[in-house]
This record gives sequence, C-alpha cells and structure tokens, in this order.
Amino acid sequence: MSLELVTATKSFDGSQRQYRHRSEVLDCDMRFAIFLPPQAEEGETFPVLYWLSGLTCTDENFSQKAGAQRMAAELGIALVIPDTSPRGDGVADDESYDLGQGAGFYLNATHEPWKQHYRMYDYVVSELPQLVEANFPVNQRRAIAGHSMGGHGALVIGLRNPQRFTSISAFSPICNPMACPWGEKAFAAYLGADRVSWEDYDATVLIGRATEQLPILVSQGEEDQFLETQLKPHALETAAEGAGYPIKVEHHSGYDHSYYFIASFIEQHLRFHADYLLKH
Repeated sequence: MSLELVTATKSFDGSQRQYRHRSEVLDCDMRFAIFLPPQAEEGETFPVLYWLSGLTCTDENFSQKAGAQRMAAELGIALVIPDTSPRGDGVADDESYDLGQGAGFYLNATHEPWKQHYRMYDYVVSELPQLVEANFPVNQRRAIAGHSMGGHGALVIGLRNPQRFTSISAFSPICNPMACPWGEKAFAAYLGADRVSWEDYDATVLIGRATEQLPILVSQGEEDQFLETQLKPHALETAAEGAGYPIKVEHHSGYDHSYYFIASFIEQHLRFHADYLLKH
C-alpha cells in the first residue's frame, strides 16, 4: 500500500507529518497525521497512541491544537491521527454536520448509502495499524484516545479489542450514544432501526460485557455545553460500577468542550498511557 507524503515539519526535534493513501477498507483516498519522536533518527521503535477526533474534525485539529508533540517527544511515543470519516466526491454525505463526511462515528455501516465507505471501525482497528507498522519505526504496543465522537470511538474500539491496546482515554466522550441525539441519528442511518445492533457501539453496554479490563481515563469539563444532552458520562460511570470495571472519570470545573480543555490535560493523558505503553 503506497503512501504519499503531503506535509512534514519539525516539532520538538521530532517530525510531524501528514500522509495520503488509498484505503481498501473505506474504498477511497484517506489522510492521516503522524508524529515521530526525535529518537526515530537513531533507529529506535516506538509504541503508538492512536487519537480519534470528533465531529467536523480532520486529522489536523489534534495535530495543530492539542500541543501533544512536546510530551510525546519526551516520552518516546508516536502519535497517529486518522481522519474522522471517509471523504471524496463518490462518498455518501449529508447536509448536516453530524452525519456523513466528518461524522463517521468509528463504526461499520450496514445500510445504504453508507455501507460501501463508512467502515471506520475496521480502518482504525486493522488497516491503519497495519499500514503504520509496515512503514514507520513503531512497534505493536498501542493505546487509543479521542475526543467527543472520537472519545466514543476510543472507548468502543478499546473495549472490543483489549488484546490490541494497552490503555484507553477520552476527553468529553459520547458515552451512551444509544440514548443521545447525535448517536441515535447516526446509528439509525448507518446501522438501521434494529437497536440491538447499536449495542456493539455503545460503551455503556460494552463495559458490562468486557472479559478483560484495560485501564481507562476519562476527562470531562463541567461547563461543556453538550454534557447532559449528548455526552452522559454518568451513564458510563454507573455502568462501570455495576460491572465492577475500574474506570477513572475526572470532572473538571470551568472547562468546556473545546481544544483548550484538551490542551490543558493532554500531558496527563500521555503520561497515563506511557505507564502502560512503555512497560516491557
């Protein structure tokens, strides 16, 4: 699978790059960003933190706004940031911001007109890691994190694939998409009316089914405008408590849903993942 380098820039003595490639899983061209720590020039290999972004975002939001490169360089962790959905002229879309391009919800769509391209779950779990591990100085130690819709994706993918990841974290995740407007709209379109199929992509359901327990850190701003209607972190906390799943949910007074919140606590999240990624 060929890679086309789009941009490259030096950051904290490491390399921040953007690539384009053809995705067989999504049947379209895709773009992702990667940060490689400075030790890459010395022949070392690195564990990877996969970051999943939220609604309307691309691979560029986290790369440019979170300020994660400094700590990733210090810790020796690579960052991989995929786009949030398939894109292109032949890819199904919707006029609203919360469905279609930019709103892939990290699932495998089963209904038309979405199912040909909208398979972000398979892309993040399998295709993208295979591509990254074949072309960059990284190893197979992986963690996963995300924000909002991407926080939902990180929780779902991590909970369903504990053998592939060491740890999970999320900022302001959509915790109970089966019971919020964003999730209900997307799931009905991508997965159809059968709500049983939705359960495979709802963290509050999956945490009760987990047979292995990964470390999970969730950060939530108390001034988040989507807190009660869309995100529902208390539903996740209740489900985790009922399942006996140890999960750390931190509520931060005064913080909203923005990247100012992410930038304020990204060092904590990277250090959290480093505790597991860097163990041998």
